[in-house]
Amino acid sequence: MEKNTKLMLGNEAVARGLFEAGCGFVSSYPGTPSTEITEFAAKYDEIYAEWAPNEKVSAEAAHGAAVAGVRAFCGMKHVGLNVAADLFFTAAYTGVNAGFVAAVADDPGMHSSQNEQDSRHYARAAKLPMLEPADSAECKSYTVAAFELSEQFDTPVLLRLTTRIAHSQSVTPLDERKNIPKPEYVKDPAKYVMMPANARGRHDIVEDRLLNLKEYSETCSLNYTEYNTARIGIISSGIAYQYAREIFGKSVSYLKLGMVWPLPDKLLLEFASKVERVIVVEELDDIIESYCRSLGIKCEGKNLLPLTGEYSQEILAERLKGRKYEFKGVNEPVPPRPPVLCPGCPHRGIFYVLRKLKLFVSGDIGCYTLGALPPLLAMDTTLCMGASVSGLHGKVKAIPQEASSSIAVIGDSTFIHSGLTGLAGIAYNRSNANILILDNSITGMTGHQHNPTTGYTLKGEETRIIELESLCRALGIDSVSVVDPYDIAQCESVIKAELAKDCPSVIIARRPCVLLKSVKKENPYKTDPAHCKGCKACMAAGCPALSFGDKKAAIDSVLCTGCGICARLCKFGAITKKDQL
Repeated sequence: MEKNTKLMLGNEAVARGLFEAGCGFVSSYPGTPSTEITEFAAKYDEIYAEWAPNEKVSAEAAHGAAVAGVRAFCGMKHVGLNVAADLFFTAAYTGVNAGFVAAVADDPGMHSSQNEQDSRHYARAAKLPMLEPADSAECKSYTVAAFELSEQFDTPVLLRLTTRIAHSQSVTPLDERKNIPKPEYVKDPAKYVMMPANARGRHDIVEDRLLNLKEYSETCSLNYTEYNTARIGIISSGIAYQYAREIFGKSVSYLKLGMVWPLPDKLLLEFASKVERVIVVEELDDIIESYCRSLGIKCEGKNLLPLTGEYSQEILAERLKGRKYEFKGVNEPVPPRPPVLCPGCPHRGIFYVLRKLKLFVSGDIGCYTLGALPPLLAMDTTLCMGASVSGLHGKVKAIPQEASSSIAVIGDSTFIHSGLTGLAGIAYNRSNANILILDNSITGMTGHQHNPTTGYTLKGEETRIIELESLCRALGIDSVSVVDPYDIAQCESVIKAELAKDCPSVIIARRPCVLLKSVKKENPYKTDPAHCKGCKACMAAGCPALSFGDKKAAIDSVLCTGCGICARLCKFGAITKKDQL
């Protein structure tokens, strides 16, 4: 490896690109697979970096910084772009002052997402340029190029990653940080104030810009061809291009698209004219393929390859070459590892109680979504961030008699992200809805990022804590209580009491995530075979530290964190702390 290179994750390389491009402001909301971009960016002293309450706030803040004259960035996963879309559709009209780049990480295969959407649709719909890198080196160079493009064409620029690009590693060259002169802000309401009279004129500018961007895409270095043979030509982008190169090598020709919107008409037509057969290889939707067909190019694509799921070398080899792909190295099957709540997870006791009470549970996005899986089976719906609160409101308004048997669950970070407005709607519209905030004192699912309820910023600085009890009361909820999710009896009693009331309520189940370094682990528990009756009551909580064999329960002392939930479920005193036996 050369001296001025480094093996980098794609996300780390984007952060390096932010540094080298002279970016000064970063605001994001954590969301796998995009989270590490902002975490790596925060390590550069030259970059101000923060976690925002949600993606819309982060995009608006970044746009504000760019208008003020500082190169700015926001990062999110694909469903986060849904939240932030409002900003981008209008920011296409206003343009920017300094460069403004937004990274969106799609998740083909849904490794950690509730849907499999293709963010390229947003670039087309919002009339914004979108770049898509194919390795870590391109993640860095495309990030730098995106800022230059943003300022050259006075537009926000979208950078599309996918899980494999974000989380794979390749060698990345390192360069110095650019010293970018700060452009002066000039007051210009016609450009930045999007009331109808101004927006009409700006729409014409958007359309003209798109034509100029299309002309740029014809000759820019982001799109390039590699002619090897005339028999087959493959048009591709991103990780799909890497898979195609690995399977076909130099046996076919390639048109590699680094700018995936707008697409280059002349370049596509020229490439198609020089090959006998055109195959478009793209993950998820047939955006490039359909565009080629609109140009009159006869091509194949989704007739050979799937519309759903993540591509791989195996899929391309099987579907396009009719043969099995053989890995060079270990080719053993990987045992399945279904996701489960961690040993000692504070959410486990709550979900045990909810299932025991046979409640309808309106769920939300977070690690607690795993409460829907066996043996807990304690969640009925999960849709999008904040939908648990608003969805429950709709249910109890539509069927008031079911309010006493229905509840919503939402995490502390998710509540700040999108639950606040739903709770305000509950109070305002006098809805008899009951909300459980699962406060584990961190943003758990994406890897322990701070949020406005934790007291620390992204860079570890102490800050004001938003107290959930006071916030809920300020929103108009009079009945607010706090429980310990390890205390199953207390949780059951409080939930029953709140469900019996004829008013909305919030119950905060507060205990920090057991994986936080600051959380002291208790002594592990053990089972006494002489007292164990083999009833499996302890297994109902679904703790990975518990197992059952030879008609007896057993506890793995390495995994056990000493939460004691299993002991509270055992009616025969067969589970006690190690130091008590």
